[in-house]
Amino acid sequence: MGNFACIERGLTYCISATVYIAFPIDLINVWTYPPTAISNDPALSLKNNNIPPWFPALKTALRSINFFCRQSGSETAMSASPNSTPTHLNENEEQGTLDFKLLNAVNDRYGGVIVEVTRPMDSALFASLLRASIARWRHQGKRGVWIKLPIQHVNLVEAAVEEGCWYHHAEPNYLMLVYWIPQGPHTLPANASHRVSVGAFVMNEKREVLVVQENIGRFRGTGVWKFPTGVVNEGEDLCAAAVREVKEETAVDTKFVQVLAFRQSHKVLFEKSDIFFLCLLEPLSSEIQKQESEIEAAKWMPFEEYAAQPFVQKHELFKCSVDIFLATKDGNYSGFSPLPTSTAFSDENNYMYFNTHDLNGQYGS
Repeated sequence: MGNFACIERGLTYCISATVYIAFPIDLINVWTYPPTAISNDPALSLKNNNIPPWFPALKTALRSINFFCRQSGSETAMSASPNSTPTHLNENEEQGTLDFKLLNAVNDRYGGVIVEVTRPMDSALFASLLRASIARWRHQGKRGVWIKLPIQHVNLVEAAVEEGCWYHHAEPNYLMLVYWIPQGPHTLPANASHRVSVGAFVMNEKREVLVVQENIGRFRGTGVWKFPTGVVNEGEDLCAAAVREVKEETAVDTKFVQVLAFRQSHKVLFEKSDIFFLCLLEPLSSEIQKQESEIEAAKWMPFEEYAAQPFVQKHELFKCSVDIFLATKDGNYSGFSPLPTSTAFSDENNYMYFNTHDLNGQYGS
């Protein structure tokens, strides 16, 4: 076997299996130099700036081979830290070579790792580090790899995809990619499949309901009066979202009472499903000030007038909602009220929604 230890002075690779490394023929004279020539010849020194662009990838690959081939012997070839350079290099030798690091990663709860890129990096170097890191994680028996790329590191996306990663989800400031190490189908959880939205039924003492006409969306220009609706924000409780939407669209203050019903529909927004919660709220104020950006008009309307709209009568969903409202106001129907609860998985209280009315007042009414 040729003297290829000279690729990096001071390293001896104990390779138990045959490893083939192809060099361009015009470089064979360089990579067969003895170690002393590499270290003494300024034209070939690794300290100069004439390092071939493919050298970091080769160097990373050889380091990975060295790590795996020495598992049965001394562990000094690679320290326990995934960020450490080999421990057998002295300080001067480290300064004379390219830095070698695996990607920073923390273990998740399911036998995988999470990588968050926090500093700028060349895409070629990132690809090399990713390959070496995956090799190490495979040896360690890891499963899923989660790679969080902040938006300022978008230059690394193509390199990650070319190494076999795929998109999982995106947020305004980052993209999450995933990689599955074991053979066979992956068991990584899918991205969020549903959007959650609310509709607010608000009736005052005059049996008038709070309704709006929208100036955007599917109801724009139809003349249809509808209840305030909207999407629940990330980290927002369902009951808080209903109160917020009414306040934003009409400036009316309300108190959440119950979830009356919910509906699931599919392929609503970019192929995602939607769960819509129909909620009952109690008004705490009456003066209306419509939201200029989304609402064309808002008012208190007699319930019978709302229910008589042709649009409401034509569509079963709206007609069913009217029947639920009437039964609730007549005391013949009870929805789900929120109750703060604690769990073994979080220190924060979460709301559980259930029919407290039929539990003999055990949890309030």
